[in-house]
Amino acid sequence: MRLAKPRIEPLADKDMDADQRELLAPMAERGRVLNIFRTLVREPKAMKGFMGWGNYILSRRNGLSARDRELVILRIGFLCRSGYEWTQHVPIGKQAGLTDEEVARIKQGPDAEGWSPADAALIRAADELHHDQFITDATWKALDAHF
Repeated sequence: MRLAKPRIEPLADKDMDADQRELLAPMAERGRVLNIFRTLVREPKAMKGFMGWGNYILSRRNGLSARDRELVILRIGFLCRSGYEWTQHVPIGKQAGLTDEEVARIKQGPDAEGWSPADAALIRAADELHHDQFITDATWKALDAHF
C-alpha cells in the first residue's frame, strides 16, 4: 500500500539550521523549495552530492535533450507509481516539448502507437532498467542508432 504521508518529513523553515538554510537559499530566492530538497537537506553532505548530479542531469551539458530526459523521468515515475515524481515532472515535460497526448501515452509504454523509434527506444530502455536492471542488446542497438 502507498503511504499517505512521507516516512521522512520535509523540513520546515523553522526547523532548519543555518547550514541547511544556506543550501536551500538559491531555491528559495527563485520561488519555492520543493519537498524533495526539504527532505534531502536533512543530510547536507548527501544534498550537496545529489545537487551536483542533479544539476548536471538538468543542464544543457547532459547529452539528452530536455524532452528526452523528461520522457524517461516520467516513464520511470509512472512505473514506480510515484505520484510526487509524476506531478513534479509533467509540467517540466510539457515545457520541454512533450504534448498532452505524449504525456498520456507514456503510461502505455514503448509499444504504444505514435512513438518515434527514438522515443520508443528510450521508453523501452527505461522499462528494461526498471524491470530487470539491464538493457538488452536489441534496445542498446536501438539507442545507439539514435543517440
